[in-house]
This record gives sequence, C-alpha cells and structure tokens, in this order.
Amino acid sequence: MPERRRIAVIGGGAAGFFAAITCAESLGDKGAVTLYEATPHLLAKVRVSGGGRCNVTHACFEPAELVKKYPRGGRELLGAFHRFQPRDTIAWFAARGVETKTEEDGRMFPITDDSATIAECLLTSADKAGVTVRLKTGLRAVEKTATGFRLILTEGATAECERLIIATGGNKSSGGLAVAEHLGHSIIPPVPSLFTFHITDPRLADLAGISSENVVVTAPGTPLKTDGPVLITHAGLSGPGILKLSAWGAREFAAKNYAFPITINWVPPQNRDSLIKTLSVIREQNARKQITTFSPVAMPQRLWERFVAAAGIAPTTPWAHVSNPGIQALATQLTAADFKVEGKSMFKDEFVTCGGVKLSEVDFKTMESRLCPGLHFAGEVLDIDGVTGGFNFQNAWTTGYLAGTAAAS
Repeated sequence: MPERRRIAVIGGGAAGFFAAITCAESLGDKGAVTLYEATPHLLAKVRVSGGGRCNVTHACFEPAELVKKYPRGGRELLGAFHRFQPRDTIAWFAARGVETKTEEDGRMFPITDDSATIAECLLTSADKAGVTVRLKTGLRAVEKTATGFRLILTEGATAECERLIIATGGNKSSGGLAVAEHLGHSIIPPVPSLFTFHITDPRLADLAGISSENVVVTAPGTPLKTDGPVLITHAGLSGPGILKLSAWGAREFAAKNYAFPITINWVPPQNRDSLIKTLSVIREQNARKQITTFSPVAMPQRLWERFVAAAGIAPTTPWAHVSNPGIQALATQLTAADFKVEGKSMFKDEFVTCGGVKLSEVDFKTMESRLCPGLHFAGEVLDIDGVTGGFNFQNAWTTGYLAGTAAAS
C-alpha cells in the first residue's frame, strides 16, 4: 500500500461531498481524496431543495425521535445519529461561517434563505481540504484488487484507490447500484418515495392553492395513516400530510401502479359521530343562518362550500332546514371523504427514492460493506429514505460523515 492513502468518492451530491470533505480533513497530507461526478453539475439537489432555500436539516435532537421520520432505515440510523446528528450538522456549518435558522415546523434553513450558501460552503470546504473534483467522469466498472480497487471510468481512463465510497444517490440509472451489485451486494429495487397525488374530483376542481392545516389521511386496506397540512393543486393533492403518506406507502403504491383510494378527515380530532352531534347543536343554535355562510369548522370557506354541495345540501339552505340525513352526509364528507388517486408527480425537483443497497449488508458504525472490505456507502444509494422536512439531507450528512471518517482511519 502506498504511503499516501488514496480514497475515491463516487457522486457529487450532498453525501458525496460530506464524505469527501470529512475524509480529506481527517487525512491531511497523509492521503489524497478524489471525487468523481458523472454529470457537469455538482450538488444539483442541494441547489433546488426547499424551493431553492435548502432545507438542510430538522430541529430534532433526540435520535430516538429522529429515526421515526424514516420509513426505511430508521433502525439502522439510531446508532449513527448518536455519532452525528442535526446538532452536529448545525455546528459543522456554523464552524464554516454558515448560520442556520429554525422555522415553526422544525425545518432548518441557512439564514440567507439561499441554497447557494450551502453549496458554496461545501465546495469551498472541499477545495480547502484538498479534495480533487473530476466532473463528467462517471464510474463504468470496478475491479477488486489485493490492495483496494481499480476504477474503470466513463472516459476510458483507470484509477487506483485503497478505499471507495459510493454516494451516487438512489436513482436506478446511477452507476453506483450496478457497482455495488457487481461487488456482491443485494439491491432493493428503487421506487419513488416523495410524490404528490393525481386526483380528479369535483370537490377539488378550481381550488388550486387552497390548503387545510390540520388533516388526517389514511389509505384504506392498509395501516398507513399520516397527518399534517394538505395543499390542493391543479393535479390533485400535495402538502406534508400527502408527502408523508407517499413515503410510508412508497412500495405499496408502486405495486398498485399509483391507483389507490385514500380517505381524508379534514376536521380532526372530530370523527363522524362526534361531528354529527356538533352539527346538530349548530343547527339548533344558528337556525336562521345559511349553511354555506356559517361554517362551524376550521377550513377554507370555498372548501366548506364544496363539501356542503357534495352532501346534497343546497347552498342557500338555512341551518334549520338541514335534515338529519343531510347532517350525516356532511359529517361523512368532512371526516371520511373518499378520493381516488390515479397517478403521481414528483414533489417539485426533489427526487427521493426508497430502495438501494440492502442495509443488513452494511456496518452502520463505519458505513463499510460487510461483504467487500474497503467499500463504503453514503446517502440515498442505501435503502434509506426520510419524510419531507430536512431528514433526507440529515441522512446524507450523517452517513457521509461516518463513511469519510472510517475511510480515513
């Protein structure tokens, strides 16, 4: 083995950069770290995430709570988060001049509200640490050698390294999964994880942009149930309540070709029976008021009007004239509204997948392969995904840090 250890990092995204920087800073002049990116663009997802603001992590500092935000990988990440968690992420960026802020829902952003701040910090830190970055250079194949790995690059050149970190993301078109499989790993087929629902329904027509803050969404026939804000879009439904369901149900929904029913309670904690009682009291106390102009529940007025119409009640009906069947139908619409999902869209530009390298084949203390010594993984190339809110980036920072540290030691 040469005196200066050579480490290759495949993938120029968040996990790849964090692994490369950590490794290079740990090695100093005892090693050389080269990062290979197949495209002409570095940190593409960092730049578009959070609407261009970069939701860098989440203000959740208890590992046992943090792991609950990962539909896949939570159990494996528990120990990893004890070694590097959101508090460490915040400190890491602060030490490099990037201050962060916490929003009401716990999401954390740079105080500049500009993802370029995070991207530039990573690029500058990599340069300062001595990381060599090779653009438009992907990995075509890998051969295991007596001392490490021989890389066959897309340009036809070859490179040798003692340690190899794969951080190519979860997209099945990325070369990282093929390389991992060639080196003996099992690959869980990737499918989309964070996506919005296509729904064509008269109750939602022409209401794009309207949101309801406190909603419970379930997928009948499954144990899947999430809560949070729901946003009506031109195509159907989005918002945290929907995105969380898409993450937890990623595999089931893919198997159904994205055609499945959902049920929404728009007025929790009320259920159908409790709401029937509430609406009956409202009918007595507000007999002369028109049903569409006097809503007893917290929801946008136009949405309330749609549910009144869906319950078969004329919009000018006084509360006194609303029949018991009308009350029951309205309570059903508000607490158990059924919708048919008929397709999906990617959530903004944030492409997240579930699937990737099988987690039992990786040591989460070092992110090293249990099957191929010297091979490490970081980020979404693993079968790990989080719900929306900064959790996928935290997985990238944590696994990148652990992989980079171990590859240098």
